[in-house]
Amino acid sequence: MKRKTMSKKIIGLALGALLFALSVLAQAQQAKKVPQVGILSSISDPSSSPSLSVGAFRKGLRDLGYIEGKNILIEYRNAEGKLDRLPELAAELVRLKVDVIVTGITLAAQATKRLTTTIPIVLLGSGDPVGTGLVASLARPGGNVTGLSGGGPELNGKRLELLKEAFPKVSRVAVFWNPSSPSNAISWNETQAAARPLAVQLQSLEVRAANDFGLAFGAATREHADALIVIRDNVTNNHRRQIVAFAAKNRLPAMYPMTEYAEDGGLMAYAPDFLDIQRRAATYVDKILKGAKPADLPVEQPMKFELVINLKTAKALGLTIPPNVLARADKVIR
Repeated sequence: MKRKTMSKKIIGLALGALLFALSVLAQAQQAKKVPQVGILSSISDPSSSPSLSVGAFRKGLRDLGYIEGKNILIEYRNAEGKLDRLPELAAELVRLKVDVIVTGITLAAQATKRLTTTIPIVLLGSGDPVGTGLVASLARPGGNVTGLSGGGPELNGKRLELLKEAFPKVSRVAVFWNPSSPSNAISWNETQAAARPLAVQLQSLEVRAANDFGLAFGAATREHADALIVIRDNVTNNHRRQIVAFAAKNRLPAMYPMTEYAEDGGLMAYAPDFLDIQRRAATYVDKILKGAKPADLPVEQPMKFELVINLKTAKALGLTIPPNVLARADKVIR
């Protein structure tokens, strides 16, 4: 009897030790679960658009201690300029059950939000998240979307004011914009409101795809636009060099929504510091991975803005930038 009792005790201890070992192993495996972040973009050439690529965002993650492939995994999906692919790519990331989805495109964020109410979505400088219905308010997002906006539609009014200040005689301004973008529609209305007190007539040039640009350029020429403005969008950004070349060929003063335009030969650009926005977006991902709820994280507005003036272009166009405008520039390309 004693031997049987002893055997039972030994078996019991062995089973207990085995169960304990399995429990420890399961906990260790759970603890080692590497978080996945999905990044959804639509840049046809990421290397040509530092403001809209994710290099600064990835650096922000590294600064917070995340090493890609080691303690964080990143799933990239890029529509490469084809906006109609965004819902399909968003669905892929949702099926993968990533822990967070990051995007700077309003259409992508809207598509993702329609697919999931549980996976957090972090905005990477998208336009007017309140006006486009992504969040209830900046202070209280109220759902699974938070992050950073790229500034409200009033920025386009500011660009028009700067253009008029630099060139007071401007009276007819061609506006390149994509009406398919929800945030662009809001920005167009804001630009119209800003134009009235400035005594500026706007010419709407709608560009939804690559083949619309030829028609838009022709319309601007026929209607004798004496300046142009671009509303930020993936379509306009992917064709910014064509727009800059058109402005140069027709000797038109122009104001652009991203610094890359000025670096590519555009006359002036007024834009948020998108690299700063990307770095700050990494802190949102960090907080969410540590348990914060998107609904409790207020959406932040841009903190830094840059006015860039290309004096080489001004000289080539025979234009003079007034000293008061030049003095306000954060960067001058000579």
